[in-house]
Amino acid sequence: MGWRNFISFTIYYCCNVCQDPGRESIPNATDNYFVKEILVIPFLRLSPTEIKLLFLRLTAYHNASLMKNLWLSIPANFYFFLLLNSSLIFCSGCYLDDKIKTVAKPQAQVAISKTPSPLSADATTILSRPEVPILCYHQLRDFRASDSKIARDYIVPVGNFQQQLKLLADSGYHSILPDQLYDYLLYGKSLPSKPVIISFDDTRLDHYTVALDELNKYGFKGVFFIMTVSLNRPGYMTREQVKQLADEGHVIGLHTWNHKNVKTFTEEDWAIQIKKPWDQLKAITGKPVDYFAYPFGLWDKQGLEKIKQHGFKAAFQLSARRDESSPLFSIRRMIIPGEWNSKTMLQRLKNSF
Repeated sequence: MGWRNFISFTIYYCCNVCQDPGRESIPNATDNYFVKEILVIPFLRLSPTEIKLLFLRLTAYHNASLMKNLWLSIPANFYFFLLLNSSLIFCSGCYLDDKIKTVAKPQAQVAISKTPSPLSADATTILSRPEVPILCYHQLRDFRASDSKIARDYIVPVGNFQQQLKLLADSGYHSILPDQLYDYLLYGKSLPSKPVIISFDDTRLDHYTVALDELNKYGFKGVFFIMTVSLNRPGYMTREQVKQLADEGHVIGLHTWNHKNVKTFTEEDWAIQIKKPWDQLKAITGKPVDYFAYPFGLWDKQGLEKIKQHGFKAAFQLSARRDESSPLFSIRRMIIPGEWNSKTMLQRLKNSF
């Protein structure tokens, strides 16, 4: 085989070898028609001197006169081997570059893959899950002679409260927070054994002076639903105390501005009773306010939907039946009357949830 045929065959063979049916086509490098008609056949027609001149023309782009003078002194046959090496490098470069791309693609796909989020449950599934007991306290103080029977339903003597929390701890109950309840109801996440939520309404000072110490004694966390109108007033918590509760891991929820019944809200009330107090509590705690408690435990379908639209994750009522289409916004709680001792409280807790 003559040197021209050898070089032409080598160029043709290398360009064909670097073809890979599974990769994108690069016509200027691998197309058989290009190799045969544009590269090989014209090359066979060139004399050694013409090839030498062609190579010099190509190097003219570099405008390197010193190198050009040097190449003029090189024998013409050397350029054939230079062209051969260039062809080999070009073709192998296409091949290697493509192989690199082929290896890199799966790595890129792995890098951008995301773990799918858990599927949320529908209302029927949420309603089918066992309810978590939720206790609701208001005032924590001893009875006064002037307290009516109705008032005593919302006043728990300090001794009773202390005994009730001790019995919960001794019975193996674990306090949980609303986020845990939310994840359990919506995503089916597990809870500790014997979970219970301990909640407090109305911003009373005794929630800070009495309840906080008892919660800390047993490692419990509480949920405090705040009426912002009462902040810094006598007998109620200050902004600093509310912030401390939040900083210590308790949850601060909203209980409207001044305890107005949600069922009687006007359009203006949604800003006064919900939006402004929500902003205020967020500013105090530095945390979003995700949970709401209906004043008096009262709600209707229209109010429920508006609460949902304001961005709360869930809302808490008292003992009414849960809404069949929005159970997260009608979560039941149990008020603890002042007349109950600790054993009565525990028995009612078991029977009600």
